[in-house]
Amino acid sequence: MTANHSEKDMAPTPITSTGPSTGTTTPSIHSGKGMDEKQIERVAQRAVLPDQLGNELSRQVRHKYASSYRKVFGAIFTINLAAFIGLVASARGMPNSRDVGSAASANLMTCILFRQEEFVNICYELFTCVPHSWPLYIRKRLAKVFHYGGCHSGAGTAAVVWYILYTILATKEYIDEPVSDQLVNTITSWVLVCMFMIILTSAHPDLRRKFHDYFEAFHRFAGWTALCTFWVHNIFSARVTARQLEMSLGGVLISSPNFWFICITTLCNFASWSRLRHRTVYPEKLSDHATRLHFKYRGMAPFYGLKISDKPMTEWHAFATIPDIDPESGKINGFSIVVSNAGDWTKKQIMKSNERKLWVRGAPLHGLLYTSKLFKRIVVVATGSGIGPCLSLLFADITPRRVFWSTREPTSTYGPGVVAEVKRADPNAVIWNTHERGYPDIVHEVYQLVHESNAEAVFIISNPKVTEKVVYGMTTRGIPAYGAIFDS
Repeated sequence: MTANHSEKDMAPTPITSTGPSTGTTTPSIHSGKGMDEKQIERVAQRAVLPDQLGNELSRQVRHKYASSYRKVFGAIFTINLAAFIGLVASARGMPNSRDVGSAASANLMTCILFRQEEFVNICYELFTCVPHSWPLYIRKRLAKVFHYGGCHSGAGTAAVVWYILYTILATKEYIDEPVSDQLVNTITSWVLVCMFMIILTSAHPDLRRKFHDYFEAFHRFAGWTALCTFWVHNIFSARVTARQLEMSLGGVLISSPNFWFICITTLCNFASWSRLRHRTVYPEKLSDHATRLHFKYRGMAPFYGLKISDKPMTEWHAFATIPDIDPESGKINGFSIVVSNAGDWTKKQIMKSNERKLWVRGAPLHGLLYTSKLFKRIVVVATGSGIGPCLSLLFADITPRRVFWSTREPTSTYGPGVVAEVKRADPNAVIWNTHERGYPDIVHEVYQLVHESNAEAVFIISNPKVTEKVVYGMTTRGIPAYGAIFDS
């Protein structure tokens, strides 16, 4: 993919602004990639945080409840509803079970595709390939490609609704014609409905947050059971159709959309699990709160994430990767991830300082920060270990940026190496030590950096509460802001 940055875009822009952390006069440093000089300006006063746009009701509806994730979910469900109405109308109230089954299979395939690494990476590449000359109102919407989870959940929910309808029709057909093929078809249909309902119920955001380990188990094992049952069901359903149409079983399967949909669904699952590997990891303990795990089996370009585990059948943890550089050659010779204490699993990784092996699955996957390429200048915000994923963006050095990092004792917690990487990416980075200065007015501090750098967008990696606060605080003031989706 070609670079989207012209020299004009990368050049620093003179901006009158204020220092990020005090009310005193401070230097503002902006440098463009490939530039030999830094532009240093003296700034005199703090930026005034503007009022939020609209009224309270409109802000809540637009920026909280009508999120892009929910819009995508709603759009997919609306399309399916329109298809259902059209199908019922054309069939005069009694749709054909085969057509209903095809709709269920198509939605299931779509649901799985948006969890397949290569497919998701292609979506990211397509959405981020536009030049900076395109209007900001287009680019800021393309940057929301990371809400693709709405496609996964929307298509998955629609598939369950379609399949319940199919099962009702299949049961009626068995009552009208009680033969063995119809019986097996009906039984497997009800088994699939049960598996789908388990998956759908456990994926509810409230239950998912409260019982995350159980959610993973239900999602995985119920999904595998459903996939195997789907194959049995598809074959017996084809036998019923073959008998009714007086065709061969092979002919029915090849001509059936269901067969090809389930083939693609199966291949997507196989592609991920066929790349399950046990890889050696080299820990670098940063403190009792954080560690950096280094992998040497391959190089890793910036903007990728990976799933790792020590119990591959029950739990997986996704982390953003950071390219590791050979100090002599300057080439990428591996990658690392920053793990901070956020639960039993992460604490266990921090306490183990010995070389060991962890499981790695699937292909590296693009994430939220990859969309930063769409903007001319950005502000990167991190709290605590959220700086880990940001290090990949800072290493890439593609988009001019300012950095705001709020954490407790940054050097003693994450080590001088991490702090040096942040300062190397932004020599004037705001590293806010909460132990010394308390918690910042983060919305105001971030806006200060936006004002100084004339940034087009804000990217934040933090916990759900702070992420929502910053994204809401920026977007309600007309500044594009992006944070992780925690229920996708």
